Amino acid sequence: MAPTAEDGEPSVRQAAPTVTTQPGRSPLAGAVAPGGRMPRWLPRAMVLALALIAAFQLGSWAFHQLTGLLINILIAFFLALAVEPAVSRMAARGMRRGLATFLVFFGLTVVIAGFVTLLGSMLAGQIIKMVEGFPEYLDSLINWTNQTFHTELKRVDIQEGLLHSDWLRKYVQNSAAGVLDVSTQVLGGLFQLLTVGLFSFYFAADGPRLRRGLCSVLPPARQAEVLRAWEIAVDKTGGYLYSRGLMALISGVAHYILLEIMGVPYAPVLGVWVGLVSQFIPTIGTYLAGALPMLIAFTVDPWYAVWVLGFVVVYQQFENYMLQPKLTAKTVDIHPAVAFGSVIAGTALLGAVGALIAIPAVATLQAFLGAYVKRYAVTDDPRVHGHRSRTPSGPGALTRARRLWPGRRPGGRAGA
Repeated sequence: MAPTAEDGEPSVRQAAPTVTTQPGRSPLAGAVAPGGRMPRWLPRAMVLALALIAAFQLGSWAFHQLTGLLINILIAFFLALAVEPAVSRMAARGMRRGLATFLVFFGLTVVIAGFVTLLGSMLAGQIIKMVEGFPEYLDSLINWTNQTFHTELKRVDIQEGLLHSDWLRKYVQNSAAGVLDVSTQVLGGLFQLLTVGLFSFYFAADGPRLRRGLCSVLPPARQAEVLRAWEIAVDKTGGYLYSRGLMALISGVAHYILLEIMGVPYAPVLGVWVGLVSQFIPTIGTYLAGALPMLIAFTVDPWYAVWVLGFVVVYQQFENYMLQPKLTAKTVDIHPAVAFGSVIAGTALLGAVGALIAIPAVATLQAFLGAYVKRYAVTDDPRVHGHRSRTPSGPGALTRARRLWPGRRPGGRAGA
């Protein structure tokens, strides 16, 4: 039976409140379409996400493939900045900029080719001399070994054992197999050199056009900043190369005088070698440059090699603490610790190329940021000058130590 109220009429159950919705709108609009279908925006979002992932992967692959080209362009840009003052000076006198750039690069090519030719002839002559004198060196070594260790070694036995050894056979096989690899590396190096030369020539010859094209896509306020940064980069790069060239000249003359006094052959070429390599190869350039003069001096007298090593070490200290700070203060103006850190960072990022361009790049960035950093007057505090301030109030360290000493009395007598 249906439940009834007290007056006998059937009771009406109150219905639960219902949510009124607009016709054609689902309560879960935006999440699930009517009828459980996929929302319209979801396929487009999925396609957009996949497209972004594909674009990122493609860009990453292209960047890794073009890393070598980008490094060559970076080298060419800094080389163009280095020759920019000479090219601009010649162009200001009425010469066409393209012809001025060609003359500058032609002069650099002649100087480098002449130096490499002289160095190659020197090395070839010394190698021939060492090969011809190798039997005498071997005899002297065998005699010293027999007298010192009481052995009975003979040069013929050593030569026969060396010629029939497995080590020599494997070395010859590996050398023959690596000839193709060496040829490939040489061709690749020549292609990279040609690429750097072409890009640097275009950057130097079309420098004004490049600056106009870059400024044309920037507002006037940004154009002034870009031109200022470009001018700072030219000054710092040119100043860096100027200071390095001057230190290379001083180093080359100093080592040439030493080698000439000792009678070491090819002293002028060795002096030029030490000057260039020690200055334009950071960190290890000095020791790499000193290895060749030591080797040549060893062929004259073994003690001469020791003298050359000592002179290289002493001159390096003189250059680091006396010569380099004075020459680079007005050109590069960068702290030695910052320069050393920048060389390490550049080497970690780009290898030898990064080590070479790290200092002018950091000097340019430092000079550009220094023009926009607001500086204040430094307070006149002793701690600024490295002096610790002493407060007169309070007991000294000795008094505090006496107070902490067990059994001591104020009168200075030990307790009983």
